[in-house]
Amino acid sequence: MKNLLFLAHRLPYPPNKGDKIRSYHLLRFLAGRYRVYLGAFIDDPADRVHVDALRQWCTDVKVVELNPRQAKLASLRGLLTGEALTLPYYRSALLSDWVRDTVSSNTIDMALAFSSAMAQYVPQGMRTKLMDMVDVDSDKWAQYAPTKPWPLSWLYRREAHKLGEWESRIARDFDASFLVSSVEAAHLKRMATDAAGNIDWFENGVDAAYFQPDPGMSSPYPDGAIPIVFTGAMDYWPNIDAVDWFAREIFPKVRDAIPNAMFAIVGSNPSDAVKALGAQPGIWVTGRVDDVRPYVQHAACAVAPLRLARGVQNKVLEAMAMARPVVASPQAAEGISAQAGDDFMIAENIADFAAQVTAVCKDLYPDMGAQARARILLAYDWQTNLSRILPHLEASRSSPAYESSSCLS
Repeated sequence: MKNLLFLAHRLPYPPNKGDKIRSYHLLRFLAGRYRVYLGAFIDDPADRVHVDALRQWCTDVKVVELNPRQAKLASLRGLLTGEALTLPYYRSALLSDWVRDTVSSNTIDMALAFSSAMAQYVPQGMRTKLMDMVDVDSDKWAQYAPTKPWPLSWLYRREAHKLGEWESRIARDFDASFLVSSVEAAHLKRMATDAAGNIDWFENGVDAAYFQPDPGMSSPYPDGAIPIVFTGAMDYWPNIDAVDWFAREIFPKVRDAIPNAMFAIVGSNPSDAVKALGAQPGIWVTGRVDDVRPYVQHAACAVAPLRLARGVQNKVLEAMAMARPVVASPQAAEGISAQAGDDFMIAENIADFAAQVTAVCKDLYPDMGAQARARILLAYDWQTNLSRILPHLEASRSSPAYESSSCLS
């Protein structure tokens, strides 16, 4: 087996939220074909107990503690250096030293970086350099900017511009850069037209054996409730915005039509703003749960009312895998390989959302859940989707020399 350097901005285990689901499955896929040397950050103290689990798949594991508060302060150096703030946020001498020593002592000439910030650690001279960018993160900052007051709006616009430059540079300098959908790949190609041939994509998958209906799974909801569920990390701003919008603007209209409707906000680390929603009639903020599946399975409807989103929403795929009808915003539905109106519903405004959620809760689309799961089984198998990366792994092309010890700096 050949050696492969795998770099991730967040520990790729456990697979319990967005990017970690993708990085975990990618790591497992590669570990079956290469000796993987993993370097990653830990930004959640709860993840420390999971480091040893990764050693069963990796030849070596190096983790670096990342204190989000300190990292935010460090990121401000980007204002002096003229770079995206994301880069000094994820900059560590400890990780850089480990990469240098590991590559030189183990003759590693292939690297895969997960998330654009990790490109700064890929050494020069690598025969094959791959990037899983997942989403075009610069566009997220561009979406956030209009929602923030000055000077944050200026700072977010700056980050969108600087990070976009960085993403375009990666696309030119790496052998291949992958995105989570054809939509994301097309966006990056528009940004880096001279590197379009280096840009590819592979969709996420779903563990359909894990996320499947189970008749023996008991309901966490009170008797008589008609539950509507949202799942996700509740300290993530787009999720906070989504549930706040749904709770304040849409759910009251649903309750007018279905008085026993319940909105369950299921996810870890709810912000104070999310916790406050629990004071509204019919809203339940659960906090962290050991297993989201009972909350999804016994919901009449899963919702994804995101107004700020990029990439593919795993919450949508997992609910579909569990044969639940889903009502999603256009932003949350972007990149989903499914037929709107048959496999799931798209709602573009408050009135549409309320009407469609109400219709689903009244069981007006009795076949949608089964059709949703069938779509997942057809289009979202991890092994099939990840195989798109294999033709690129052994490919190589000449790379320009760089002055620094890292490929990009």
